[in-house]
Amino acid sequence: MGAPLTIVDNNLHEVSVEGRAYIFHIPTTSLFERDSLTGDILQALRDDARHSRASLTQALTDRYTQRDIERALGELQSLALIANNGERAPAEAGLELKSFPLTSVVLNVNTGCNLSCTYCYKEDLEKPGAGKKMSFETARDAMEMLLKESPDQPRYNVVFFGGEPLSNLPLIKQVVTYAEQRFAGLGRTVDFSLTTNATLLNEKTVDYLNDHNIGIAVSIDGPPAYHDRNRITVGGRGTYDLVAEKVKLLKARYSARPVGARVTLTRGITDIEAIWDHLFNTLGFHEVGFAPVTAGDVASYNLSGDELATVFANMKRLGEKYLEAALDNRSIGFSNMHQLLTDIHEGTRKVLPCGAGVGMVAVDHAGGIDLCHRFSGSDMPHFGEVNKGLDKTGLNQFLNQRLEQRNLGCNSCRIRNLCAGGCYHESYARYNDPLKPTWHYCELLRDWVDFGIYTYTQILAKNPGFFARYLSPRRAHYETSQSA
Repeated sequence: MGAPLTIVDNNLHEVSVEGRAYIFHIPTTSLFERDSLTGDILQALRDDARHSRASLTQALTDRYTQRDIERALGELQSLALIANNGERAPAEAGLELKSFPLTSVVLNVNTGCNLSCTYCYKEDLEKPGAGKKMSFETARDAMEMLLKESPDQPRYNVVFFGGEPLSNLPLIKQVVTYAEQRFAGLGRTVDFSLTTNATLLNEKTVDYLNDHNIGIAVSIDGPPAYHDRNRITVGGRGTYDLVAEKVKLLKARYSARPVGARVTLTRGITDIEAIWDHLFNTLGFHEVGFAPVTAGDVASYNLSGDELATVFANMKRLGEKYLEAALDNRSIGFSNMHQLLTDIHEGTRKVLPCGAGVGMVAVDHAGGIDLCHRFSGSDMPHFGEVNKGLDKTGLNQFLNQRLEQRNLGCNSCRIRNLCAGGCYHESYARYNDPLKPTWHYCELLRDWVDFGIYTYTQILAKNPGFFARYLSPRRAHYETSQSA
């Protein structure tokens, strides 16, 4: 009879949307519609665990030709969706990073900030007068390190971060002047972006950012009742009115790139739709993205478990509006939905959760190399210094340890190649260990991805041109400005 066949459940997730059956191929993050023969093969294997290839073929020959059955079985085995009983998908191999293809560097240009946002994760944050500013020499060394580590990249990204990066505008201008000349002389392109609280913007600064095509993301938490709860001055005053005024200035004078809003959700703030509506329809941001706080230093600002579930439920409600607009060939600028659909559309396959430590590193004000900007000022050890180079041994060890941790609990998860264990800093803040996956998100993220698959199949069936019109141009505009 031959060896029994078995379904490799680790690699297969079946979904049904409006009576149409789909298979989500987990190893490649691919989605395809399931035909009746494939459905019957899978059902037969679930009904009788003793089926061999020969017996299964015999059982189905009354409905399908032997040639079609053999072809379908061969395809399912090549995709590792079925296997001989006892066979398992191979474990993730260890990383062998002999070179680090860096394309992005985040420069923490000033630890000082003119605001005192209650939930800020930055451990090196200082009041304006006490801020430690990065020197031009440190910034220059960071860019030279980028070129040394990956000299053959066609495009590089320099991200300005803080504190409030515009509080060190003179350095930003020095860096832009140097980088534009340095990279152009090598026949390379360099992009610039920054995340700002917008309070220091004026006409002259906006014109400069526009002239040099510097991408802008604005940190703003919604209408006054939400924004002024946490985003306050050092003296304790709300900042909504000032930020809204600066956003109007941006809209009037800045045209280099679409401007996105970055929203931080804290305890008591879960009304996704109202925040999106205000930022997208009233203030006119091109996109609005949401980041829930679950592991901040001050526990009273962290979303509770019930609130986090409400956040995801409300994201799905906004996602329904996104779907309705997409079928009408419109975009409502919901960044989280954009990103999820992009990952599904492009078949994103993550071994690690992000490019931190591989394609991107952060540099603190003194030149220490951090995994990402969120770790600047933390107790995490540096991975080198800009004037000495990357600690490649340390990075290799860290990334492989994270991969080992992921294999302990994530290798059977259907979203493992979209999540890859979650944010390093989230784990660091919640568990004091950046190597642990973010277990507290798992069920909510799986449900969110299932919703994304549902949304994707609807758009694919009814308006497939939406992806080319909105997702591909979005990547070109946003992949650098949203990297921080």
